Amino acid sequence: MQFLDGIKFAEMVQMGAHHLYQNANYVDSLNVFPVPDGDTGTNMNLSMTSGAKETEAQASSHIGKTAQALSKGLLMGARGNSGVILSQLFRGFGKAIEQAEQIDAKQFAQAFQAGVDTAYKAVMKPVEGTILTVARVAAEKGMQLAETETDIVALMEGFTKEAKIALDSTPDLLPVLKEVGVVDSGGQGLLFVYEGFLASLKGEALPAKNDASLNDLINAEHHRVQDFMSTEDIEFGYCTEIMVRFEDDKEPFNEDDFRNALAELGDSLLVISDDEVAKVHVHTETPGNVMTIGQKYGSLIKIKVDNMREQHSAIVNEEQPVAKETHPYAIVTIAMGEGVANLLRSIGASYVIEGGQTMNPSTEDIVKAVKEINAERVLILPNNKNIVMAAEQAVELLDIEAAVVTTKTIPQGMAAILAFNPDASVTENKETMTEAFADVKTGQVTFAVRDTSIDGVEIHKDDFMALAEGKIVASTKTMAEAAQTVATQLVDEDAEIVTIIFGEDATEQQAADLATFIESLNEDVEVELFNGKQALYPFIISVE
Repeated sequence: MQFLDGIKFAEMVQMGAHHLYQNANYVDSLNVFPVPDGDTGTNMNLSMTSGAKETEAQASSHIGKTAQALSKGLLMGARGNSGVILSQLFRGFGKAIEQAEQIDAKQFAQAFQAGVDTAYKAVMKPVEGTILTVARVAAEKGMQLAETETDIVALMEGFTKEAKIALDSTPDLLPVLKEVGVVDSGGQGLLFVYEGFLASLKGEALPAKNDASLNDLINAEHHRVQDFMSTEDIEFGYCTEIMVRFEDDKEPFNEDDFRNALAELGDSLLVISDDEVAKVHVHTETPGNVMTIGQKYGSLIKIKVDNMREQHSAIVNEEQPVAKETHPYAIVTIAMGEGVANLLRSIGASYVIEGGQTMNPSTEDIVKAVKEINAERVLILPNNKNIVMAAEQAVELLDIEAAVVTTKTIPQGMAAILAFNPDASVTENKETMTEAFADVKTGQVTFAVRDTSIDGVEIHKDDFMALAEGKIVASTKTMAEAAQTVATQLVDEDAEIVTIIFGEDATEQQAADLATFIESLNEDVEVELFNGKQALYPFIISVE
């Protein structure tokens, strides 16, 4: 094949996406940390699927246009660091050939190289032994082959072979990969995409699905997150939204009375009003009663009722405020757990995106949240290291002044929000909030999803792991022992305030027992307890 057009490239994208989809669980299983948030495959799959859908919808014989469609779909669907890097690889690829009707082997290789250049620029501190290495080494081989090779199929074959060699070498570049005995998960996901491309070009069936035994284990943990939002957890089953236009012949509108009447019907209540209309959001068992109360003040001009028991997967972000008027400032943050979200709102967060751990919001999710809050200036707090890149990418897509405060844990996010100054500029707030969370130490307790060994710590499936500042410091048989180990690591004589956020797998009594233990370490420390209701992590501990 001497030339590649947009229709054929669209077919390659579909096959690459499908091959990744088939092996997403396997890619998840390669995450080196045995915590239940090993989701590289999930993130890359959702990102690539978004790209493939946009490509299919916008496919053109003009390869430049098809590549731009892929780039757009990936950009908006990018989830997690792996998904963002994948989007950047094909963003650069698409930019390099955006004017081309069709491309030859040399242009094909140059496009891959342009993608690598774009991805490396997007990552502040590129780490070798990752997806970046696999992409870079393969692109370098492609450029070398293109000096003499004119057949695109042959070039892709050599390119893919080199990507596999690079993937196999990742444990030599990252010691933690060698210690655990796996290759890089992001690099493996990218190789699956490339293998799909090659199979399409050659007109062959996809390589066999990888059914490694770890797949079922990791997949089971992903279902735990869905269980967190299960039917029995929903007390009020109908997400109800109405808009009331006030009328002179109805009762004069009093927002406090209106809100108090609705508060008796459910939870997650939001009332926003001006001189003409009131907008209501509430979770209730009786949507009809909500409408009846609204009609006391005027006519219903908008009604929306969702059965959350039937569509619980659609409740993400349903509880967020929808601003009618422009706000001068907003803080958009990410959290998992109803209690954690409420805590962040109570200290100043304007909008909390449901996510984190196994549910990384996409670039598009973050952009939509920022637009919905309708503010002139926005600060975005990811609260998770795997969401930072998606947040930074979202900032690039916004047409308002915005910045990412690179919080990587909930405690860091709390400290940053408390340091916010509404009278300061975005740049000043970013600096001040970053300084504020720098002194906060974070501890976590979670459980192991497989047997492994990291940094000399022997870990067995279903053990409770103690994480101090992101590092696994112990693996124990009991939750209490793990929590006490974390506390011992982090609480010293300088500690002043310790916040214990206990999740759905821990009881208030267990949290109180942990508080007593912490007070025995430092009798002057102040300990606060919050029910975060987060899944997967029974304890999140903040030490200031």
